[in-house]
Amino acid sequence: MGEVAKLRLATVIPVLNEVDYIEACLDGLLHQTIDPASHMVLVLDGGSIDGTPALVERLIAEHTGPQWPQVVLVDNPNKTVAHARNLAMEILPESVEYMVEMIGHAQVDRNHLQQRLDAWEACESTAGERLAGVGVRVVGVEQTTSQVAAWVDGALASPLGRSGGQFSQFTSISETSTPAFVMHRRASVVAVNGWDEDFLTSQDSELSMRLIKAGFVLRRHPLPEVMMHKRRHLGNWWKMGHRYGFWRTKVLLKHPKRAKWQEFLPLLGLLLTGSMFLVGSPLYWLLPACYGLALLLAGVHQAVVQPRFSTLLGVPLCLLMLHTSFSLGLVDGLVRKGRPSSDRG
Repeated sequence: MGEVAKLRLATVIPVLNEVDYIEACLDGLLHQTIDPASHMVLVLDGGSIDGTPALVERLIAEHTGPQWPQVVLVDNPNKTVAHARNLAMEILPESVEYMVEMIGHAQVDRNHLQQRLDAWEACESTAGERLAGVGVRVVGVEQTTSQVAAWVDGALASPLGRSGGQFSQFTSISETSTPAFVMHRRASVVAVNGWDEDFLTSQDSELSMRLIKAGFVLRRHPLPEVMMHKRRHLGNWWKMGHRYGFWRTKVLLKHPKRAKWQEFLPLLGLLLTGSMFLVGSPLYWLLPACYGLALLLAGVHQAVVQPRFSTLLGVPLCLLMLHTSFSLGLVDGLVRKGRPSSDRG
């Protein structure tokens, strides 16, 4: 009974076919510096067919005892992340006050949860009980080795590729509407009825908007970091951009006041260029030329920063793909229902 009373923190990990990454993910969480009786890890499998459940079960068997945090594997029959997180709220012990969002292809250092608790205390000192969640910084798992990963890094580092959301490299505590890998106060999430299960992705962003509407506060802190494996194929990069755009539309249809004019710039530029061409304006080429120059300058900058010569063209290519796929996703989200993502691998 005393051990259950100590349990205040749970890391919740929805997984689907993460056999290549889940061991590293769990290893960091198993070796945390905080009292192992104070936290647990809940893995919710959405029907993996690659051996993920068997691997998790082996790790559980190898790490049983008071020197380890409890790791629990359960089935997530509805498969989606939103269903998994809501299921976690139902089955976690009542003593759990805080839930840490994690995914199977991410990992953390061994002092991560202590940094999470320190970050929460720092944010709560000013926000008080209105604090519903604290997000962290997202970085790459390893030094960039593949060519495409280097291009993706360069695109995300560019002002033309940054969104201020998941991949934002902030350096100070700040209020935000888009925290990444949030540690939520469980009671706050319960107060807004949990995650919306209609969202196959972007469910965390949608939850954040409802929390803010309900009067809660979300912060982000630069100290804790989550290391995430990068996409290594241009096809997956394209799918990611489309998925983000598609579900961004779904979020905005529900929360239209959260729209940002910047995310519609590629569409607006295309419409304006097409209009100028149709009316016979001799300056129809001006906007595409300025856009192309901006992409080229982003490539030049990253070729100097990395340094890697291929980024000179690779970064502009990734930015063009991101802007195009995201914009197509925005339009697609108006006319089609969603489906599970396939942009990993």
